[in-house]
Amino acid sequence: MSNLPRFVARRLMQSVLTMLVIIVLLFVLLHSAPGDVVDVLAGEAGAASPEYLARMRQQLGLDQPLLVQLYKYTLNILSFDLGYSLRTNQPVSELIMTRLPPTFLLLSISITTAVGAGILLGVTAARHVNQPLDNAISLAALLFYATPIFWIALMMIVLFSVQLGWFPTGGMTTLGARLSTWERILDIARHAVMPSAALSLFYIAIYTRLMRASMLEVQNSDYVRTAQAKGLSDSTVAWRHVFRNALLPIVTMVGLQVGSLIGGAVLIETVFAWPGLGRLASEAIFQRDFNLLMGVLVISCVLVLVMNIIVDIVYALVDPRIILS
Repeated sequence: MSNLPRFVARRLMQSVLTMLVIIVLLFVLLHSAPGDVVDVLAGEAGAASPEYLARMRQQLGLDQPLLVQLYKYTLNILSFDLGYSLRTNQPVSELIMTRLPPTFLLLSISITTAVGAGILLGVTAARHVNQPLDNAISLAALLFYATPIFWIALMMIVLFSVQLGWFPTGGMTTLGARLSTWERILDIARHAVMPSAALSLFYIAIYTRLMRASMLEVQNSDYVRTAQAKGLSDSTVAWRHVFRNALLPIVTMVGLQVGSLIGGAVLIETVFAWPGLGRLASEAIFQRDFNLLMGVLVISCVLVLVMNIIVDIVYALVDPRIILS
């Protein structure tokens, strides 16, 4: 791990170049779509003259050529300025910072739950391969893998909120409630149960199937058979020799799934009215607020790139044969 600082520095430089390419592509794609925030404002007002619309576009800089807008936006990004919302005229960075903690909380719970449960179920299935327990786990994993996330979320609301009344239907906190610090924490946790569960079930299925396949593959390795020939117990062989090597594909998959988790958060936050980045992006799309949407997408890309760097470091910690260079 002596090369860790150099490795991180090199990956950060690569990430900056990657971000610039992503920004250019996103900017061009978004501004190629028909309509803008002026059209939305005019529609809400009921009517507006062409002169008024032209003046609004001039004030917002939307009448400038696309390359000029891209150049100015890139300069702002390089100075860590995400600009202002075309809709509310608030700084995009402030809007994002108010929505980032709820999304971070939701993703943290979902990733932790998915990885932990997926590993546990995958190991259990592999140790009871072709037995009823393995068949039950594999069937459940296939069921959750094939079921759309939004449908699971809606069914959770119907069952656990409407029918049983165990959890609130949406939001992050109880509106108007005067709660102490611990009561507020418990209230947020209660609101987070269903969104995080709905988001994590799909990934639990993925990690369960992947961990089971990886465990079965590693069990047939020569060093595992050698350990068994030495008389070690099945539990010792499974946890000391099989588990660590079978964990490598899971680490890789976590890094790859962060982007799709953020994408899934858009659906989950919309269904459960969770005040996070996903819901903010959804609102920006309908309002044609491209500055705000670009800010959310840029922050999401940064999170994905940082997560991939962390995964590479964890990969080297799990497998000493991998050298960071």
